[in-house]
Amino acid sequence: MKYDYDVIIIGAGMAGMYMLHKLREVGLSAKVFEAGHDVGGTWYWNRYPGARVDIESQEYSFSFSPELEEEWVWTERYASQPEILRYLNHVADRFDLRRDIQFNARVKSAHYDAANHLWRVDTEKGDSVHARFCVSATGCLSVPNEPNFPGQERFTGPTYHTGRWPHEGVDLTGKRVAVIGTGSSSIQSITEIAGQVGQLYVFQRTPNYSVPAHNGPANPEVRKNWLANRAENRMAQRQTLGGFMSSVPNEQKAVETGDNERRKVYEERWAEGGFAILGAFADQSANPDANALIAEFAAEKIREIVRDPKVAEKLTPKSYPFGAKRLCVDTGYYQNFNRPNVELIDLNETPLNTITEKGVATSEKEYEVDAIIFAIGFDAMTGALTRMDIKGREGRTLVDSWAEGPKTYLGLMVSGFPNLFTITGPGSPSVLSNMVVSIEQHVEWLADLFVFMRDNMMVEIEPTAHAQEFWVEHVNEVSNYTVYNFANSWYLGANIPGKPRVFMPYAGGVGAYRDLCAAVAANAYMGFKLKPAAPPA
Repeated sequence: MKYDYDVIIIGAGMAGMYMLHKLREVGLSAKVFEAGHDVGGTWYWNRYPGARVDIESQEYSFSFSPELEEEWVWTERYASQPEILRYLNHVADRFDLRRDIQFNARVKSAHYDAANHLWRVDTEKGDSVHARFCVSATGCLSVPNEPNFPGQERFTGPTYHTGRWPHEGVDLTGKRVAVIGTGSSSIQSITEIAGQVGQLYVFQRTPNYSVPAHNGPANPEVRKNWLANRAENRMAQRQTLGGFMSSVPNEQKAVETGDNERRKVYEERWAEGGFAILGAFADQSANPDANALIAEFAAEKIREIVRDPKVAEKLTPKSYPFGAKRLCVDTGYYQNFNRPNVELIDLNETPLNTITEKGVATSEKEYEVDAIIFAIGFDAMTGALTRMDIKGREGRTLVDSWAEGPKTYLGLMVSGFPNLFTITGPGSPSVLSNMVVSIEQHVEWLADLFVFMRDNMMVEIEPTAHAQEFWVEHVNEVSNYTVYNFANSWYLGANIPGKPRVFMPYAGGVGAYRDLCAAVAANAYMGFKLKPAAPPA
């Protein structure tokens, strides 16, 4: 049976764009289906006020083209969504990517034809194509968690979800606004709109740890030094824990360090900003006693910033360790609660009863507002995949295969689904890392695999059930050495009703994971079943 393309790619965000570019380099044909109107993925959809990257701009960029790095100049230390989207549009233009991307084409289904070793991919608009390989580049934070509050349909004003913010923008000047949720998108939105709105009500269920970015104009010296040592810097990135160099871990242990010295390290990391504090001490993500020390330091900082002691107390996390949920990076979040027009409502004290025609009613009172913003996150890592009708060998669905939580081999493939690949999927460093670094590693590994299969006349690859189970056990084992399992976070799917509670990313670090993937490839793709083409009749 003839096929239309070597590879179908689902999604035109950073992963899909680079996958397309890389496939062209190795001489394979590819088609990209993208649900949106243009490239950008996460940075196309997430346009809420204050949306910004939490990795320093210089590191949150493609490394595959020295020329691209030379010609693009970031304006801020931590780039905003509009600047990142401009960058991705520049990449699309520079490498002429759009000619192989079909926009406004949401994939409805992907079914495997085992007899012909092909994937049939169908869009909601009726497109149907066949390809040897199917690569999901759908993103880890691309499916918003839909609000499901009692009475929400009765509210007469506009409602917004941070994950699907209107592209034309929203004027909230002087309005009474409710923000439900205090995760990353809420923290960024609140900081942006607090000075614009008339009154802001922040409805919090669980407080989050947030650290200052100390954002500002990009330092030309940082760029100069980065480019002068580009190769060394990029290599170092790939061997770090998180794929970025600002959080290079201190080898000292907090529990073995004197109070004064430990405080000095914390203060230095806090002053540096961003994720630097995650690497303050080698034991803080695994040793509960060490974690309690950094948690108390963060609590002290909240108390220093927020003038009202009662509000500061409500904003201080107590139910989970520091770093067990994704750390937020802000540009003045806690300071907003010193504003006279910002009020924090603790939903643990006064639960949200219902949305009314006029606003939000808790067990204590009704808050009348002009607009409601739902900042309630995403169906992370698996949501985009499970919403498609994906069927592998013998018609088995991905939903059924993942009924007890996602299972993959290396975060790249699923047993029973030959020639289907997930970039930064569950079981890979993914959301625990600089996504660009992890995307590039997966794309390059896959491109090498496709060339190997072409050159060796292989028509099918699939992980063995044994290898997959081994990897799932390893991912769980590694996470058990950390604090991640002690929080009801989206890392475990805890924000989605009915979703299995399974820790989804690989916590062993970008460098260790890269070495494991390289070893698998070097050992004839150990853990995979490869099927050669049938000899000609």
